[in-house]
Amino acid sequence: MRDANTSPHLVRLLANLQDRRAIIGIVGLGYVGLPLTLCYATQGFKVLGIEIDTDKVECLNRGESYIRHIEPKAICAAREQGFEATADFTRAGEADALIICVPTPLNAFREPDLSYVLGTVNALLPYVREGQVVSLESTTYPGTTEEELRPRLESRGFTIGSDLFLVFSPEREDPGNPRFRTGDIPKVCGGCTPSCLEAGVALYQAAVERVVPVSSTRAAELTKLLENIHRAVNIGLVNEMKIIADRMDLDIHEVIRAAATKPFGFTPYYPGPGLGGHCIPIDPFYLTWKAREYGVHTRFIELAGEINSDMPNWVVGKVADALNERGRSIMGSRVLVLGIAYKQDVEDMRESPSVVMMEILRRKGASVDYSDPHVPRFPRMREHRFELSSVPLDPNTIASYDLLLLATAHSAFDYELIRQYANLIVDTRGVYAERLPNVVKA
Repeated sequence: MRDANTSPHLVRLLANLQDRRAIIGIVGLGYVGLPLTLCYATQGFKVLGIEIDTDKVECLNRGESYIRHIEPKAICAAREQGFEATADFTRAGEADALIICVPTPLNAFREPDLSYVLGTVNALLPYVREGQVVSLESTTYPGTTEEELRPRLESRGFTIGSDLFLVFSPEREDPGNPRFRTGDIPKVCGGCTPSCLEAGVALYQAAVERVVPVSSTRAAELTKLLENIHRAVNIGLVNEMKIIADRMDLDIHEVIRAAATKPFGFTPYYPGPGLGGHCIPIDPFYLTWKAREYGVHTRFIELAGEINSDMPNWVVGKVADALNERGRSIMGSRVLVLGIAYKQDVEDMRESPSVVMMEILRRKGASVDYSDPHVPRFPRMREHRFELSSVPLDPNTIASYDLLLLATAHSAFDYELIRQYANLIVDTRGVYAERLPNVVKA
């Protein structure tokens, strides 16, 4: 039996979530928001997707997908369940839950840029109503939900925990990974009050197999940062080990494979040309920025960041050495970059180290092209401009380049064809295990 002081708004919200009568509003229909939309739709909920990109809205409402690993049939099935996309923020009041899934990048000074989150909250604010649960999923520093979102919502006269419920539940998407579906991944959730947490747990229990409640929104925010900083630090370690192994004329991938046979106490991480994506290159800086407020200098985390950030330069150095050994310089050489998405088998180019390497090579005088089956044309990006289209791989084309830089190991590449016809390959992903005369490991 519930406490007599339990908010009637909470009672109604919990009942609507349990009975699948609640409308789920998801704000931001990208790599996080769209899979979450489909997850709720498969559980029988009507979902209202709010997205500022009208091209995406029209695409979804036609039953089409703009994310490679999400098939159109999944969008059509959601549409049959009542899913609708809109760019109209005035409709936010129709939803019982508002889940915010927008980017949290860094600014030019590598400091947190909350403009997307705060802009979204400000746009929603006139239409937020009593009885809703608002959840932020965007990765951010501890304190964001309490210090930035809560005052804005309270400025409308809401009492958080009584007539409006505010939680933080970090996204855990791994785009392109077929082993984990959104509903299978445990969901961490922290609330501003016990009632908020109860609302958040009910919201996510309706869609995912396991919800992990924590004591506060700040604990949930730090949980997400720890997850990604753990990966960033370990990747920094293995990238430094790669440099050591290279100086010793050892293959770091052989060493990792051997170490991974240990059944306890070792987790394999793999080196590469740098970090990419919307999380791992960004999130450590959110914590280091906030930690300064508490007088803490995050030396270990920042050192890993420096190592990872310098990897594109190190790889280009290997490119220069490889060409030099064959009597060529970077200037005037034709270089084909294989894979410009940030990870295998996706089209996502956010923070891709491939693009950084393309910029460095171009500055050094190389003629740079790329081949990526998932990125047919180089997209518009804030910091990088290339008027290029993906080069198809055939024997004559491969042989026409002085060097192929294997940056992202897409499954669609024919690596035997590449090896057979390439003059020179710099392999940053350990695709070629054996020592070959035309392959340089980087």
